[in-house]
Amino acid sequence: MNFFVRKLGIDLGTANSLVFVPGRGVVLNEPSVVAVLVPENKVLAVGNEAKAMIGKTPDTIIAYRPLKDGVIADYRVTESMMRFFIKKSLGKWNLFKPEIMISVPASVTSTEKRAVIEATVKAGAKSAYVVKEPILAAIGSGIPIQEARGHMVVEIGGGTADIAVISLGGIVCDASMKVAGNAIDQAIADYIKKTFNLAIGDQTAEEIKIAVGSAVPLENELKYRIKGRDFLTGLPRSTEISSNEILKAIEGELKDIMKAIKNVLHETPPELSSDIIDRGISMSGGGSLLRNICELVYQSTGVRAHLVEEPLFAVAKGTGIALEHLDGYKRGIISKR
Repeated sequence: MNFFVRKLGIDLGTANSLVFVPGRGVVLNEPSVVAVLVPENKVLAVGNEAKAMIGKTPDTIIAYRPLKDGVIADYRVTESMMRFFIKKSLGKWNLFKPEIMISVPASVTSTEKRAVIEATVKAGAKSAYVVKEPILAAIGSGIPIQEARGHMVVEIGGGTADIAVISLGGIVCDASMKVAGNAIDQAIADYIKKTFNLAIGDQTAEEIKIAVGSAVPLENELKYRIKGRDFLTGLPRSTEISSNEILKAIEGELKDIMKAIKNVLHETPPELSSDIIDRGISMSGGGSLLRNICELVYQSTGVRAHLVEEPLFAVAKGTGIALEHLDGYKRGIISKR
C-alpha cells in the first residue's frame, strides 16, 4: 500500500505540523521546529528531535520555528522541514510525487500563498493546493459546508486564531489574528517573570497552560509547581501558581480572541446569524483545548460553543477529505500549480 501514496494533506502550523494520508489518517504529528548548524547553515534535525533542543543548544546550533504567525518566516528552512515531513510520511519506497494540499491562515496574502506553494513544490510535490484553515477545519469536523446555511468555525492554533462564517462552500466573513496559543504561552511566561521574578522557557509555559490554565475562574483551583531561574540570584528556584493566577495572566489575549469572534458575528448577515444561534459555534485547533473556553465564548457572545471531534486533527482531516473531493470543494481552494 505504501508504494502508491499519491496525495498528502499538510496542516502546516506555527507550533505543530500534521500530515494526513487519505485512507490512512494522520500519519505524522511533529513540532514545526528545525535545528540549524550556524557555521555551515546546515539543517541538523527537524520535528520532535529539534524541539528537544530548544533552549538547550550551544552557540553553534539554533533551534527555532521557521513559521511565524502561520506564515513562512524562513523560506529555505521551511522547505527543508517540509521535505523531511513528506519523506517521512511517504516512506522511502514511494514512487510518485504526491499532490499536496496545505492549510494557510484566513488572513494570508497572495505573496504568502505563493511562497507556501513554491516551498511545497520544491520540497517534492507534483502539484500544490492551498486552502484557508477555517474551511478545512469545517470539512474535517464533518460540517456540511456546501449547504445554504451559516456555520461559524473558530480555529485557534499556535500562531493564529482564525474565525469564519461559512456558507455554500465559501467564507462569508472572517477574521484572522496573531493572538493564539503561542501568545498565551508568552503571556504566562511574562506574568511569572513579573510576579515571581522567575525565568521560564516556552515549553514550561505551555505545560503550565495545559496543566492548570482556564478561560473562566475556577471554584476549585488547580495548583502547579513551577521551576525556573531566579532573576535576582541567577539560581534555580521553584514556586506554586494557581489556575486563577494564570487566568489573570492570559486575560488580555482571551479578550482579544473574544472581540474578534464578536466582530465576525456583527458582520454576519441576519439569515446566517439565526443558523449560527441554532447550531452554535464550532471550536477547533489546539488552543480550543484550554479549559472552559467554550463557556467563555458563551458568556461573551450569548451563542453556545462546542468543541469539534478531535480538535487538534480537524484541519489535517479536512485536507485529506478535500483532496479526495477536489471538484466538490473548488470554491474553497485558492491556488494550485
